Amino acid sequence: MIVIKSPREIEEMKTAGQIVADCHREAAKIIEPGITTREINDFVARHMTKLGGKQFTKGYNGFPAETCTSLNDVVAHGIPSKRALKDGDLLKLDIVVEYGGWFGDSCWCYAVGTVRPEASRLMKVAKECLELGIARALPGGRLGDITSAIQQHAESNGYSLVRDLLAHGIGRSLHEEPNYEHIGVAGKGIRLKEGMVFTIEPMVNEGTFRIAIDDDQWTARTADGKLSAQYEHTIAITSDGPLILTAQ
Repeated sequence: MIVIKSPREIEEMKTAGQIVADCHREAAKIIEPGITTREINDFVARHMTKLGGKQFTKGYNGFPAETCTSLNDVVAHGIPSKRALKDGDLLKLDIVVEYGGWFGDSCWCYAVGTVRPEASRLMKVAKECLELGIARALPGGRLGDITSAIQQHAESNGYSLVRDLLAHGIGRSLHEEPNYEHIGVAGKGIRLKEGMVFTIEPMVNEGTFRIAIDDDQWTARTADGKLSAQYEHTIAITSDGPLILTAQ
């Protein structure tokens, strides 16, 4: 069942979303060659606590850290480690915050130092996919309006979209209905209604859409070892159009 939020509840969700956004703004300042993904994780954990947010990821189904730090061919759920960032790396930093019983969730892709033109182009298209999807999150529309726009843009640029990891509704729980892939047909799918709150988070791969899971049972990589990029926002559907709760 999809939980519809009232305008007051959406207003309450903004705080969690803005703590996530502030964590990204501050983390962006320290992401550079030489810093480890564990150090980035610990910085974010301290910062969200400073802002009054609660971490949720550590311990969730056994995940061992407060953030997901996914490098290069890692699509999602990368575990922070002592691995130092290198010039040319692509880092996806996924941050979840709970505040006042509400959740905010956003992943952002960061270029470490100077990346290859191919990586820069992948990042650009992935961000455009997110923006195109958000623009179609309108009351009265269909979920397929969002996913088809994302799919068309990614595939027309020669990329693929991960299908085994899903976007999701969000509110009092991190994962609510709807759960959905970023592929679809315009005019199809559930009807979009005011008060729906969910993530849009296309994972765009250089090569195949298929993924493989490491032995740690978390780290999801592209099956062919090629790069993956992702951008994610938590959005609410309102009468005024899409409201980005995690806007930076």
